[in-house]
Order: sequence, then C-alpha cells, then structure tokens
Amino acid sequence: MNSSIPVMEKRDFLKWFLDEYQLKRRECAWLLNYLMSDDSLMERVHFVEQAEHCPKALLISTSDVDKVPFAFHKKQHVTMDAEKAFHDIRLNRHENVFVQLYFTDRLSVPQYVAVLEENPYLPANEEEINLRSLLAEMVMDQSLRHYRKEWLKQKIDESLKNKDEQSFNQYVKEYEQLRALDV
Repeated sequence: MNSSIPVMEKRDFLKWFLDEYQLKRRECAWLLNYLMSDDSLMERVHFVEQAEHCPKALLISTSDVDKVPFAFHKKQHVTMDAEKAFHDIRLNRHENVFVQLYFTDRLSVPQYVAVLEENPYLPANEEEINLRSLLAEMVMDQSLRHYRKEWLKQKIDESLKNKDEQSFNQYVKEYEQLRALDV
C-alpha cells in the first residue's frame, strides 16, 4: 500500500504530537521515535481509525483518554508488550504499520486529520455489499439485454431477407419485449 501522505508530513505530525501530548507509556514514545528515525519505515506507516481491523497495528493512547495505553495487533494476535512490537517492526520492515492514536478530540485536530488515511481493511457493511451486488446484477442484465437485442436485430434482418414471416414475427415479438424492459 503506497501512502498518499508524504513522509515529511507524517514525521512533522509525530514530532508535534509527542511535544503536545503525554503518552500513558513511555515505551510508546520510543516506538514512535524509532519509526520517525527511518524514511523507509515512515513510508509504511499509515494513520487510520479502527486500526484493529488491519493486519499489523499499533494502538497508542495519551494520558487524557480512557483507553488501553498500548496494544499491538498482528493478524489475530494482540499484545500489550511494546518491546515485542518494536522487534516485529524492526524484523519486518517491508510490512505496513497502521497506527491509531487515541487522544482527546482527535478527529477535530487539524494536524491529525491531515495525516489520517482511509482504512482499507474496514469490513464493508451488509447493506453496502447488497447494494453493490444489486447494481452489478442490474448492469449485467442491461448488458445481456443489449447483446440480445443486437442479435435479434440481425435475426430480424435475416428473416426479412429469407422471407421467413414466422421467424420474423417471433424475433420482432421478443425484441419488443426486451425494448419494453429498457424504459
């Protein structure tokens, strides 16, 4: 996943964040500083909401919110050990790291919103899935009707050339039924 947020912006945000907020655990500050120390790592850092849905996520809280101080999610495993997270990030530098920061009014803080990305791992809701399925089905039906109408036009022309009145009437009837569905 390529980030649309430049590394410099993410680094500037983290510096600002660490200056402005007190984290519940100091190991989290060390971890964020480690991420900032390497451009190739920062390219793979993505700030998202609902990071627990991501394959690899850091959830970090400031002291002013009632959230878990730190959690590291990797696939189906969760740990509160920042050292394990550090070693995993260090050993798997090619993997994206999704970061969710919990602090007061975070979604109204311009600096945070500026680096926030859409979470590609959020589960789609059932209604949206049904709607997309219905739209796909409608497009497919329309495409098949269009193809069938073009085929029928050819058959109508052929039956006229062959002076086959019975086939002509059959093809015209079907063609008109399909045209009625286009309205």
